[in-house]
Amino acid sequence: MAHPLSLADLMVPFERRTLHPWMSRNVRPIAEPDQVYPALLHTTAPRMAYLHVPFCANHCLFCGFYRNKSNEEAMADYTDRLIDEIALDGARAGMQGAPVEAVFFGGGTPSALSARDLNRILEALREHLPLTPDCEITIEGRVAGFDDERVDACIEGGANRFSIGIQTFDTALRRRMGRKASKEEAVDFLAGLVARRRAVIVCDLIYGLPVQSDEMWRRDVALCEEIGLDGVDLYCLALHAGSPLALSIDKGALPQAADHEAAQRRYREGGDILDAAGWTRISQAHWRRSECERNRYNNATKRGADCLAFGAGAGGMLAGHRFMQEGNAETYQARVAAGEKPLGAMLAPAPHHRACGWVMESLEDGTLDLQALEGVVEAGFAAALEPLFAHWAGQGLVSREQSSLCLTVSGRYWYNNIAAQLFMLIGAYIDGPRAAAAVHPDGHAAGMPRPLSFPSKPQGHPHEQRSHHP
Repeated sequence: MAHPLSLADLMVPFERRTLHPWMSRNVRPIAEPDQVYPALLHTTAPRMAYLHVPFCANHCLFCGFYRNKSNEEAMADYTDRLIDEIALDGARAGMQGAPVEAVFFGGGTPSALSARDLNRILEALREHLPLTPDCEITIEGRVAGFDDERVDACIEGGANRFSIGIQTFDTALRRRMGRKASKEEAVDFLAGLVARRRAVIVCDLIYGLPVQSDEMWRRDVALCEEIGLDGVDLYCLALHAGSPLALSIDKGALPQAADHEAAQRRYREGGDILDAAGWTRISQAHWRRSECERNRYNNATKRGADCLAFGAGAGGMLAGHRFMQEGNAETYQARVAAGEKPLGAMLAPAPHHRACGWVMESLEDGTLDLQALEGVVEAGFAAALEPLFAHWAGQGLVSREQSSLCLTVSGRYWYNNIAAQLFMLIGAYIDGPRAAAAVHPDGHAAGMPRPLSFPSKPQGHPHEQRSHHP
C-alpha cells in the first residue's frame, strides 16, 4: 500500500555533500555476525572481492584513513595471515558457488608490499577463490616505491589493472599534500606502465585541493590524455575530520579548500576536457579512453553488489548485509591465526536494498527511467515525486527527456545527495512516514538526510575520495 509523501523539507538547496547515501539510522547491527556470515555465502550472484593493506610509507595530508607505517617484517607477517584468511574463506561451504568477477587491492598502499608478498597473495586468490577467466584484478598503488620488480610480480600473478593515486601532477602541490614523487617522476612512471601494454592503467585526480588553481586542474586532466591512460577518476576533495589537511586548514597553515561553486566548475571542466579528447564517461566520476577499461569493481560495489572482504579494516557486502572486519592489524592477525573470520561489525540489509541499488546504478549512469522506477518501487511513486523533480530542475540538477530524469553536471556533482533523498522516499512511500522518520529523524535544512556513521575506508577509493569498498 502506497503512503503519501511529505516533500516540503526537501525543497531546499543542497549545502554540503553526503558521501554515504546507503547509511541509515534504522539499519540494525547484528549481534552475532559470526553466526550469520556462513549462511550469506550460499548465493549464486556474481561477486567482487576487496583486500585491504593498511600500511603506508607516510601519512598524506588529504587522507583520513592512515593506520600503520610500512615495515617489511610487519607487512610479511600480515601477508601470511591475509593468505590464511583467503584460504579459510575459500574452504567454506557456498564460497565456490558464486563467481568472483573483480578483485580490488586497496589501502593504505598495497604497492608497499614486497614483490614476493604481492605475488603470493595473487596466487592465493587464484587457488582458493572462483575467479572468472576475465576477472578484473586491480592493484592500487602510488608512484614512490612501486618499482619494476613489484610491477612484474603483480602482472605475473594475474593483476590486469593498476590504479595509481596521483591526486595532482603539480610538483609543488604534490609535496604540500605529502606526495614524494615529482610531476616528472609521476608522468614517467605512468608512461612506463602504459608502454608495457600488459594491464589497464588508470589514475585518480582530486579537485578542490587548497592552493589548486583552475589552470593546475586543467593541466592535470589534459596530462591523462597525453600519457595515454586507459581511465581516470575525477574525485572531489573530501575533507576528513582530523586528517592532517583539515588540521592544517584549521590552523591557517593552508587556505580553505575550494567551495562548491569552484569544485563544480572544475568537475565540469575536467569532463569537458576528456569529452573533447574522445573519452567516455562511464560513471559519475570515471572516464575511460579505451574499452579495455571496465571499472567493473567500482561500478558493481556502488550499486550494492555482493563483495567479499579480506584484511584488517576491509568492508564487504553479502545479500544486502554490510560488514566491516577488525580494524586493528594485530588483533586481526591473532583472530585469523585462531581460525576465525575477523568480523568487527555487521548491519542488516538497508530497507528496500534492491530498489535502492537500482536507483544508485541509474544515477551513476546519469539517467533515471521514471517508468522503470515505478516498477522497481510501486505504482505511483514517480508521479508522487513530481514536485521534487520540478525543484531539482529549478536548481539545475536535472533535465527531463521524455520519461527520464537526466542529471546535469551539477546533478552529477550532487548525485549522492539525490540518492540519499530517493532512498528515504522509497521507504516512506512503501512503509509510511514513520518508518522514513526512523531512517532520517532530523532531516535538516541542507536538504540532505543525516547518514549513520559506520566505519569505512574511503569508494580510496574511498570510494567520494577513493571509496573502494562498500
